[in-house]
Amino acid sequence: MKRTSFGTMACPIARSLERVGEWWSILILRDALNGFTRFDDFQRSLGIAPNMLTRRLAALVEDGLLEKRAYSTRPLRHEYVLTERGRDFRPVVVALLAWGNKHFAPEGESVVVRNMETGEVAEPILVDRATGRPITDPIFRTMPGPAAGPSTHARYAALAAARERTA
Repeated sequence: MKRTSFGTMACPIARSLERVGEWWSILILRDALNGFTRFDDFQRSLGIAPNMLTRRLAALVEDGLLEKRAYSTRPLRHEYVLTERGRDFRPVVVALLAWGNKHFAPEGESVVVRNMETGEVAEPILVDRATGRPITDPIFRTMPGPAAGPSTHARYAALAAARERTA
């Protein structure tokens, strides 16, 4: 079955999923954010087949999340270094970690975010920069932005109508 491409959709979530929506990609980025750069390290950490890892790394390089750099010429070996775009994925990984710990870790937290200056375990939340309020506050809603096209406006109009029906 041919996979649907989200790359040209007007939705920023769909466009992001086009780049990182395959689970191996997110796990590779998780490991890269934790300091892995070499093929063998990714493979050992993930237990992923070499051909799949090769494809995922190539896709992450093509999409500008990783940069491929030679670190040895004999034999030719490469490392994969996060780009600014890749480093900007860190809050997404931390949000997934916090969500997973909250909802899918009945045995307890196996990975936490720790403040290395204080030693305290952090409780990651996403906040609005201007107000400091958590984005989970009901005052925040997604809505069409300045570049939204007719289909986005129509989708949000339908959402508003559905909210009115249930209110």
